[in-house]
Amino acid sequence: MTTAIAAPSKTQAVRWFHALSDETRLEIVEMLSHGERCVCELQESLVAAQSRLSFHLKTLKDAGLVTDRKDGRWVYYALNRAALNDIAAFAHGVKPGRHAGSCDQACC
Repeated sequence: MTTAIAAPSKTQAVRWFHALSDETRLEIVEMLSHGERCVCELQESLVAAQSRLSFHLKTLKDAGLVTDRKDGRWVYYALNRAALNDIAAFAHGVKPGRHAGSCDQACC
């Protein structure tokens, strides 16, 4: 028995794609795909001002794409893999021809 994955709301999809529409944020996501990173590591690698990096990280966090944890005075960021899986499922659900004429709407 296959369990259907609930489709994200359009509002959530807009948040994801807005967060991913910036080159710096995509670089952050790529860096985090290799594992958790301290904000200082991100800042050094991206050669970004702390305030600008904080803005980008907040955008990614608000979209649910990254998580953070504080350890002493440092903050560490990681990808929210569940959110990335949800994005992949969303993209698969809107793939052209996926419905193969079985859709009740005029989309097929």
